[in-house]
Amino acid sequence: MPTVETVRGPIDTADLGPTLMHEHVFVLSTEHLQNYGENDWWDEDERVADAVEQLNALKALGIDTIVDPTVWGLGRYIPRVQRVAEHTDLNIIVATGLYTYDEIPHQYEHRGPGLLLDLPVDPMVTDFTRDIRDGIAGTGVKAAFLKCVVEAKGLTPGVERNLRACAATHRDTGAPITVHTSVGNQAGRMALQVFRDEGVDLTKVVIGHAGDSNDLDYLSELADAGCLLGMDRFGLDIYNPTSSRVDTIVALAERGYADRMVLAHDASCYIDYFPGAEAQAAKQQIAPNWNYTHISTDVLPMLRERGMTDDQIRQMLVEAPRRYFE
Repeated sequence: MPTVETVRGPIDTADLGPTLMHEHVFVLSTEHLQNYGENDWWDEDERVADAVEQLNALKALGIDTIVDPTVWGLGRYIPRVQRVAEHTDLNIIVATGLYTYDEIPHQYEHRGPGLLLDLPVDPMVTDFTRDIRDGIAGTGVKAAFLKCVVEAKGLTPGVERNLRACAATHRDTGAPITVHTSVGNQAGRMALQVFRDEGVDLTKVVIGHAGDSNDLDYLSELADAGCLLGMDRFGLDIYNPTSSRVDTIVALAERGYADRMVLAHDASCYIDYFPGAEAQAAKQQIAPNWNYTHISTDVLPMLRERGMTDDQIRQMLVEAPRRYFE
């Protein structure tokens, strides 16, 4: 039986159950937290307890697994997530990779093939591979997938290098890839351009944030290439309202793509883009449905009312995620 790594260790892919394919536990800047968080807006024990409560509430709604693409650039810190995982039965799958819209960090900038420190292998590939095969930072927790980004700036040199490093790691380890994309420039096409060039198995790629688009031809093109469409920002109406997201999913299902879509919110238990109680309250006013429960309580009933079958919903929540990790 194929297995997939979680924070608590490997499980059979058949045991993933209903899965939300793009959720964060914490989104934090390490330097921001270390310099300005303590005794101001961050209490570690309180935040861990709150995360446990939120994830247990999600588990009670019938979701068994979340896939967390928090990597360097979004504040990945596995010991904190381990504390949360100790107190919830919900599976948490974590990632390796790099979150950047443009340049790569200076720690990688001058090291690699043909660079100032000429190394035979890109050190990003070395680090990503270690996370997958050996575990992350001595925690014993292994990453199960790769995360990269193509945003509004497109394929800058840093972004392209990141994609190619993820592609090389994918080829060496078999780990699947999730790529954050921008729909304004239809960045999914740019990601596919690089991944095809690098020999990536496109059936092991999620085009993240594809659900921000309602362009059925663009989305069908990505699905026809073999990719999974990340319909993964439910509740972020500033990018695309829920009603439009539902319309698009229904239309794609009618075209036969129910097995090429995965669902999520891109939510988090805490995000320091809105630090402090007042900012969190403002976030709630701006995006009141941007939380883990919106799909279970609101979106799935809407999809069923629009005629989507339980089998189609199972394909999005269970079968496609399992296939991605097998």
